[in-house]
Amino acid sequence: MATAAARVREYETVFLLKPELTDDNVDKLKERVRGIVDRDGGRVIRFTVWGKKKTMYPIAKQPRAIYVHASYLGGTALVAEVERNLRNFDEVTRFISLKVAEDVDPAAKPTLEDVKMAGDVDERPGVPERDGFRADGADDMPPEVEDDIPEEV
Repeated sequence: MATAAARVREYETVFLLKPELTDDNVDKLKERVRGIVDRDGGRVIRFTVWGKKKTMYPIAKQPRAIYVHASYLGGTALVAEVERNLRNFDEVTRFISLKVAEDVDPAAKPTLEDVKMAGDVDERPGVPERDGFRADGADDMPPEVEDDIPEEV
């Protein structure tokens, strides 16, 4: 049976960054968080940058934010330390941490390569033409339907 010291918890933290940050600044912030986790005896499993996305409501007067997901192993003190540091970073506007699994064997969780996703596209793609409706707003209504529409008085 494994000792309690050999087992840790798995956590994930999602944090939102200011949308004007460059990719280099996002990478620097990831490395700062990675350093905090390593310094406090934890281990980062993976960082996933979800990219710039529209938020549900403006955060720090911005309608968009860069979303970053961090998955890591460690103890409860590690989560408190990560959150304390995120609170002090000016680039971070919001964060949330949660426990994914309790009593995880660190040897069973490999370290994965960081992932970067594209995020939302700033421009909305055109609406495809469908069944009598065109993307330019004009509609090609079939004649039998036009006859059913009452004329305005």
